[in-house]
Amino acid sequence: MSLNERQRILAETTAARDKAESLLHALMEARQVSDKRLAELKLGDQLKKVTGKSSMDNAVAAAQRTVDMLNRALDDFKRDLSQEDLAMAYDPRQ
Repeated sequence: MSLNERQRILAETTAARDKAESLLHALMEARQVSDKRLAELKLGDQLKKVTGKSSMDNAVAAAQRTVDMLNRALDDFKRDLSQEDLAMAYDPRQ
C-alpha cells in the first residue's frame, strides 16, 4: 500500500470518526432537551417505560459504538505505520 493511499485512508477514517463524534455530541444535547421538555410537560417516554431505554438513548449508544469502532480502527491502522509514515500522513509536505 502506497503512502498516499495510507494518508487517504487515515484522513478519511479520521474525518468519519470526527463526524461520528459530532453526531454523538448533538444526540446527547438533543436527549437532554427532549428529557427536559418531557419533564416540563409531565409526559413520560413510553418506549423507556417499556424497554428501559428511550429511542434517544439507543441512538446515543449506537453513535458511541460507532465512535469506539472508528477509534479502534485508527489505532490498529496507526500501529501498522512506521513513525516516518505516520509523520508524513499528518504532514504531507514531508
